[in-house]
Amino acid sequence: MNYLEAYYNAYDEEGRLLSRHGQVEYLTTMRYIHECMAGIQNPSVLEVGAGTGRYSIALAREGIKVTAVELIRHNIELFEAKMDGSLPVTVIMGNAMDLSMLEDSSYDLTLLLGPMYHLYTREDKLKALAEAVRVTKPGGYILAAYCMNEATIVQYAFWGEHLKDVTERGMLREDWHCISRPEDLFEMVRTEEIAALDAEFPVDRIKLVGTDGMTNYNRKLIDDMDDETFARWMDFHLRTCERQDMIGVSNHTLDILQKRR
Repeated sequence: MNYLEAYYNAYDEEGRLLSRHGQVEYLTTMRYIHECMAGIQNPSVLEVGAGTGRYSIALAREGIKVTAVELIRHNIELFEAKMDGSLPVTVIMGNAMDLSMLEDSSYDLTLLLGPMYHLYTREDKLKALAEAVRVTKPGGYILAAYCMNEATIVQYAFWGEHLKDVTERGMLREDWHCISRPEDLFEMVRTEEIAALDAEFPVDRIKLVGTDGMTNYNRKLIDDMDDETFARWMDFHLRTCERQDMIGVSNHTLDILQKRR
């Protein structure tokens, strides 16, 4: 069992997205998924790194045909346990860097909402993006999520009081960029690194969105909000999540790309 399997075998990812603070990322991502699908008749969706099916099943319940690729067997078991055979979802075990079981130009929308978190080299990131672009139809969309460097520095190193530990373990460069290894589970990036990856492919960026913004700096506050206050928070967040001067403070970003025709 590798580090990633051990982590997801024990971690309640579904519970995170169902928490009030986790709902901010989920609702924001779903908003942009629907925005990309608007006007497409009978859209076909591929989710790579589908986890336990939070997004795939929600989309399938809307009648959207979904193919879900997931690497971790435990996640697939949880995913399949939610299905009763009535949903238009096909679940495949596979790796984001090798989608050779899928044909070129097959999907209107390809989601990479987790794999880029766990790829530690530029080469591997490019492989995953190359596969996502390959299987997406010309004019279709690729939505790739990333974990952001600066939010992690503030929340984990400083607020979490891990600064001494990560420094002694050589996990920080002099310019305060995190250095991640597979045992650290998550790879942190900056906006310029995302842009450099995009530049390698025949795609145009539509938007770069901060999917949780400042939410994770205030988890308890968000979780304790009443419905009216949370609705106001969501309104504030959705009106500011595209502001490029705020992208780096978000824990997660969503890079929305369109494949050139």
